[in-house]
Amino acid sequence: MATKEFKTIEEQMDLLVSRGLSIPDRGKAAEFLYENNYYRVSGYSLTLRKHDRFYPSVSVQNIIDIYEFDYHFRHILLKYLDNIEVRVKSIYAYEFTKRYPPTGYLDAALFSDQHKHSAILSKAEQLKQRRRLHEAYLKHFLDDRKENIPLWAYVDVLTISDVSMLYAISPGDVKTAVAQAVGLTASGEKLMEHFMHRMTIIRNLCAHSSRLYNRLFEQKPRLSKKERGQLRRKPDGSEDNEHLYGFLLIMKRLLKPNDFSKMKREIIQLGKTYPFVHMKYYGFPDDWMETL
Repeated sequence: MATKEFKTIEEQMDLLVSRGLSIPDRGKAAEFLYENNYYRVSGYSLTLRKHDRFYPSVSVQNIIDIYEFDYHFRHILLKYLDNIEVRVKSIYAYEFTKRYPPTGYLDAALFSDQHKHSAILSKAEQLKQRRRLHEAYLKHFLDDRKENIPLWAYVDVLTISDVSMLYAISPGDVKTAVAQAVGLTASGEKLMEHFMHRMTIIRNLCAHSSRLYNRLFEQKPRLSKKERGQLRRKPDGSEDNEHLYGFLLIMKRLLKPNDFSKMKREIIQLGKTYPFVHMKYYGFPDDWMETL
């Protein structure tokens, strides 16, 4: 099987030019390619070309704009996903320890899947030991008091993925209380499980610098009829629930209204900074500023 040959930055730029890309400033383009990886960057150019031929008047600056927009967009989302994570972890710990002992999370009998429960705690235990020397509260409980950590402190060593999985196997009364606390009523427990799993997907993509621009999601968000009505329409008239936008509708449910409004303003401002980037490639409908 043939293997790809190494290409210098100059050769990479020559290849792009041969495919119709305008590169007026080769020095800037060379730095961009050197620091961001040709094959990583290529994913951001898919909407600017048909197969390997760029559309007329497309320049390397257009690719840079899309790349930088996506970078800043991920960091906006990550900030508010952190808000969701902290909020849900706090509510979960409160509602659990309101009903069960502070260290009841260690009792596998309370959870519907003991194998998953063991896996979650095993993973958290590894993180706990790595952070033990640097976190005062861990040293306080483990070294000074020599006792198990109460859940309201233990949640700090749980990731959003851990909490999502732990919530899914938690006692029913805890799940109901948490769902109601964040405003989910009808079928709230199942929706909460679904929403937290979807937030885990987005957070992992953002945290690992993965491309959101023009990304299609196989695991689509579950939306209400009203929310589905806000989705962008495909050329055939069907709903576009494969791009990022549907996940933002979930964030709107899980964030406090003031926080969501702040996030929306930051996205609008980012769009003004990078006017070349079309929000339809994130699944945003044309009237999103009014309807989101």
